[in-house]
Amino acid sequence: MSWPDPITLEGRHARLVPLQPDHHDGLCDAVRDGELHRLWYTAVPSPEGMAAEIARRLALRAAGSMLPFTALDAQGRPAGMTSFMHIDATHRRVEIGSTWTARRLQRSAFNTECKRLLLGHAFDGLGCIAVEFRTHRLNTQSRRAIERLGAQLDGILRHHQVTADGSLRDTAVYSITAPEWPAVRQHLDWQLTRPR
Repeated sequence: MSWPDPITLEGRHARLVPLQPDHHDGLCDAVRDGELHRLWYTAVPSPEGMAAEIARRLALRAAGSMLPFTALDAQGRPAGMTSFMHIDATHRRVEIGSTWTARRLQRSAFNTECKRLLLGHAFDGLGCIAVEFRTHRLNTQSRRAIERLGAQLDGILRHHQVTADGSLRDTAVYSITAPEWPAVRQHLDWQLTRPR
């Protein structure tokens, strides 16, 4: 297996484990929380499409272009998916993407900690020079969440993708660079320890 290797990342509110086919039923329950697959500006798998999405991500892992995780809540229940994707081992860059979280945990310590775990592993464990985030230009909830992490907008890729319904997606591209990571880490650690 090429860089990066599968790993489990653990925190107080969240645990990220390598995606496995037996996570299927729990992920179907999680995606029903909020009916996330019905949002037009996201590409979240439906319960009926979950098996195919798990197989797709595992095939990309085998090809070395994605490292997919199942996000478990504090009770160990599947609560979403996330991935390192567009992996560039030569230049030590990854994108954190293909992420979705059950509605019950959105804008919570769980979400913050998932990003903290992934960013910490990317910069401190893998020695990445930059980590990217990409989202639909019109997905304001996602864009605000990425900006709250401390990521900077690099630009908009206009007509970047054709979506499942045939419409054209403009993609907002954000990044955090290695020199920015210490300040971002301090901010995320503060967010995780402050009273809610």
